[in-house]
Amino acid sequence: MSFSYYGPLCTEVYNATKPVGHSLGGDIEFYRDYLKNCNGRILEAMSGSGRMLIPLLEAGLKVDGLDYSKDMLDSCRALCGKRGLPMPELFAADLETLDLPYRYEVIIIAAGSLLLIQDRQASIKALRNLYQHLEPGGRLVLDLFLPDVTNTTSHYSGTSTVQLPDGDTITMESKDIEVNMLQQYKVSLIRYEKWRHGTLIATELQQLELRWYGVEELRMILEQIGFIDVVVYADFDPNQAPSRSDQKFVFEATRGMPSEVGSLSGQSVNESTAP
Repeated sequence: MSFSYYGPLCTEVYNATKPVGHSLGGDIEFYRDYLKNCNGRILEAMSGSGRMLIPLLEAGLKVDGLDYSKDMLDSCRALCGKRGLPMPELFAADLETLDLPYRYEVIIIAAGSLLLIQDRQASIKALRNLYQHLEPGGRLVLDLFLPDVTNTTSHYSGTSTVQLPDGDTITMESKDIEVNMLQQYKVSLIRYEKWRHGTLIATELQQLELRWYGVEELRMILEQIGFIDVVVYADFDPNQAPSRSDQKFVFEATRGMPSEVGSLSGQSVNESTAP
């Protein structure tokens, strides 16, 4: 048994609890409407097993998928096949070393998935790579949330059970093992156990890391990478400014045309960027 990053059991739980088309606060409806007038290629980074990607394909959009987890991408392929969809281009790749053959009109990151990159410099490098994979004038659109870290004196633990369609059961035990308010991240350990007719048949450990960003902090990071026209709004409503910590925050940022990219694109983004 070893630590996994969205391995087979985690993927099964994800598919059972966040199936294809399961909207998180209206995010699928938002991205589907936002992208409906796109003429070029679209990339969903950190696309997982297709919760968002497949509804976008069913809406007639040309969307590629990208994820680090091969288990998630294999599940996405299987789900596309069951629906009779043309197989999308799915890339198993690390955002830190991203080098895809296409440039995109829009790149999206849904469900706060950027938070899964714990190391701050790694997340900045990932954003730089996504910038380079946009066409001039292309847009990055992502949503984020603030994790619940209100209790830093004791580590939260909890258990839950997921019943699978084939009758098997997966139990999960989650425990926060580190909360670092200064560096803005928390680490949880999740143990998955798969049971069949009362017999344990598989076990998996996942170390889940979340790094959060202040609204203005991420805006500055995007601008220093070279993005222009960065706008932020709350709960998928372009007319609603962020006002509470329990909202979801949507960032839109544009890769400038060559003549529009100023000196900011040459600046470094380092640990001194204020939250």
